[in-house]
Amino acid sequence: MKKLFAIIAMVAACSFAATSSVMAQEDVAEEATEEVVDSAAVDTAAVETEAVEETVEAAPIVEEENEGVFKNLKTKYIEGGAGFMSLVAIALVLGLAFCIERVVYLTLAQINTRKFTKELADLVAAGKIANAIEKCKATRGPVAQVSRKAMECLDSADRNDIGTIERTINMEAEVQGSYLEENCSWITLFIAMAPSLGFLGTVIGMVMAFDDIQRAGDISPTVVAGGMKVALITTIFGIIVALVLQVFYNYILAKVEALTGNMEEAAQELLVMCVKSDKCKK
Repeated sequence: MKKLFAIIAMVAACSFAATSSVMAQEDVAEEATEEVVDSAAVDTAAVETEAVEETVEAAPIVEEENEGVFKNLKTKYIEGGAGFMSLVAIALVLGLAFCIERVVYLTLAQINTRKFTKELADLVAAGKIANAIEKCKATRGPVAQVSRKAMECLDSADRNDIGTIERTINMEAEVQGSYLEENCSWITLFIAMAPSLGFLGTVIGMVMAFDDIQRAGDISPTVVAGGMKVALITTIFGIIVALVLQVFYNYILAKVEALTGNMEEAAQELLVMCVKSDKCKK
């Protein structure tokens, strides 16, 4: 019995010791984990604080850089000479105004030519020439205007022969073509003027540089820097303006060519539908 109690006591003691050891290890592990988490949190907070500080420091730097770019552009514009740089700017503004006007006009002049001529042919085939004329009047663009002239000839009593209709279509197509190219000469003028003004500023800048050399009596970079800067800046701005206007001008020419092709296609369709009409004198 005593041996039994002794064995039980020894087992209980060993179990208690083992439990205490495990609990102690768990406590140590938890403390270590807490220390790691705390240190990680501290490091994260430090990193976030540094990131915020860097962001706060970087924001003014970006703003200062942006302000510096605009300030430099303004400074270069002023250094280029108010007189010649203003002339280049005026050429840019006026050229863009004519370009925008042409783009808007040509965009509004575009229609679905095939759909329009098909509907017009159906009206002519049905003998509804008056309705065809009203449809042409209600439609914008050069194709509708050429079609209107052809329909008016077809509806008349003395101009409804195929020869007169063909001549009328060709004459109206020329008139509408001149409307499409209206104001394009002004755009080409400003394209030529912008670099010319820049080169003029270049020549004047060189003259200023030689005047400075003559007054100083010494050929040094400091003396000629002012005149050369004016020369280069005016030339750069003039070329940039010419390039911008040239891009718009080429886009306008492409739209004019497209509308001219539509008029030619419509003219052929008009002649065909007029020949098929009973009101046309063959």
